[in-house]
Amino acid sequence: MTTITTEELSATTLLRFATAGSVDDGKSTLVGRLLHDSKSILTDQLEAVERASAGRGQGAPDLALLTDGLRAEREQGITIDVAYRYFATPRRRFILADTPGHVQYTRNMVTGASTAELTVILVDARNGVVEQTRRHAAIAALLRVPHVVLAVNKMDLVEYQESVFAAIAEEFTAYALELGVPEVTAIPISALAGDNVVDPSANMDWYGGPTFLEHLESVPVAHDLSHCHARLPVQYVIRPQTAEHPDYRGYAGQIAAGSFRVGEQVSVLPSGRSTKIAGIDLLGKPVDIAWTTQSVTVLLEDDIDISRGDLIVPSKDAPPTTQDIEATVCHVADAPLTVGHRVLLKHGTRTVKAIVKDIPSRLTLDDLSLHPHPGQLVANDIGRVKIRTAEPLPVDSYADSRRTGSFILIDPNDGTTLTAGMVGESFASPEPVKDETDDDGWDF
Repeated sequence: MTTITTEELSATTLLRFATAGSVDDGKSTLVGRLLHDSKSILTDQLEAVERASAGRGQGAPDLALLTDGLRAEREQGITIDVAYRYFATPRRRFILADTPGHVQYTRNMVTGASTAELTVILVDARNGVVEQTRRHAAIAALLRVPHVVLAVNKMDLVEYQESVFAAIAEEFTAYALELGVPEVTAIPISALAGDNVVDPSANMDWYGGPTFLEHLESVPVAHDLSHCHARLPVQYVIRPQTAEHPDYRGYAGQIAAGSFRVGEQVSVLPSGRSTKIAGIDLLGKPVDIAWTTQSVTVLLEDDIDISRGDLIVPSKDAPPTTQDIEATVCHVADAPLTVGHRVLLKHGTRTVKAIVKDIPSRLTLDDLSLHPHPGQLVANDIGRVKIRTAEPLPVDSYADSRRTGSFILIDPNDGTTLTAGMVGESFASPEPVKDETDDDGWDF
């Protein structure tokens, strides 16, 4: 196994990516092949796979068995929505979200791809683009995943024919571009034989593009801080009350987007009060600048009433505050979401009461048609909702920020997560119906 030094690891970028594909398209084998050929599995793991394969009478290791433990857990009744794998090469670190392929687990792909910068959609070369392929492409488009890889698998079973690959790539790319997917990279592979996964294929000399791993290692990851809307959701107010720092008051949280500098004019939302950043502490040490995903403590020049749930933003780039939110949502709970449903809405570190005022439409992923005013959304449904919150919230459009443009709806009775939402994301929607929500104390 290749050893990566701490210095090499700290110098590499991180890519979060998700895999999706229909049942039996070879997704488990692809993940196993990627880990095996990139030398990202331990010796004892490989030996266990070899023993299990031999016990089944197989001459070569069945790399799909690297994920079989997760399937066994599901058979035992343990719920695992998305399986995460962590590995690294000398060029990049990776977090892989392996999502189930069954149609009834559409919600699970939404969970796995919601933070992904790249989605891999697997297709069986014998079957081509099927309904589930279209569903996965539609979800990737709705979630605004920047990069999509079409992995045409099992090329060995179609005699490595370029014409088969070209036809599938053309059909999928046309469909994805129609959905608004910004970029599609098609790669012909055989996960079972190892063609074009980590090593170039000797059987497809007509293909001149990168291998699957080469593309993962080289695809650009957006870290251009100058084009991000800087956002810091306040998680905790720190007042140590020590003799050394008797007046210390810091506002701690993880920067959701952009960067902050000492001396910058900022506003605190939803109150709208403005001040300047007096200092930034990172890992107990003062710094002049901090950026996305760093956990920091910010000190301000003025004493302002700030608590958990508030949002610190640059004064020149503050999002609007509103009590009326329109969004595209994926319903993830077994219990339906209905018009008039009383919920808790969690946005960043802030949680407020809310009511579902309307469900204008539900999207049919098979053909992208709309079902107007369905009245409710059931598990795996994607639809448009209108929500009224008890308090104003500073929300971005999901198109501008996937972190501060998203939210979840929670059942106030038992804390169950009901729905994942994307603010402002829209597909064509019918005219809204007249609001008939009862006035019983939750109608804001």
